[in-house]
Amino acid sequence: MFILFGIIVFVIILTLIIYYNYFVCGKNNVKSSLSTVDIMLKKRYDLIPNLVSTVKGYAKHEKDILTRVVELRTKAMSQPTGSVENENTENMLAGTLKSIFMLTENYPELKANQNFLMLQRSLNEIEEQISASRRTYNAMVNSYNTSVESFPGNILAKQFGFRRWEFFKVNDNEKNSVKVKL
Repeated sequence: MFILFGIIVFVIILTLIIYYNYFVCGKNNVKSSLSTVDIMLKKRYDLIPNLVSTVKGYAKHEKDILTRVVELRTKAMSQPTGSVENENTENMLAGTLKSIFMLTENYPELKANQNFLMLQRSLNEIEEQISASRRTYNAMVNSYNTSVESFPGNILAKQFGFRRWEFFKVNDNEKNSVKVKL
């Protein structure tokens, strides 16, 4: 009888350890993927001043778009990644950057500028990396949230203090096509 009781206690303790470690691993995977998003956003932030200065020389009449990009970049850098405010700012920044590329239709000399073309390619590549990083983050969050919400993990997660993470979402403005007013 004592051996059976010992086996039951051992199995319960082992189960708790396994679940706890699984939650910790899931949480760390989410944090790591969020850090990757941060790195990609930093690359974008570093590229924006070069892009803005290149466009400034050609599109002097589009000062408000360039000013808006700089303002949104500064605002986005000051907000914690993954927060609702940061998501909204990032979406506005992405839309405004698209507006800069639409300017090339009105400024053929800008369209032909090698520096601008290189910056545009780099920014497109970074945007793709940001998108991939966000997909990875959402996959990690989905896996983690599933383990935190599924039985018996939900009971143990609550006891251990593990909570759900939020997904990256696209706001309503980002779902619409970009309209450039020139």
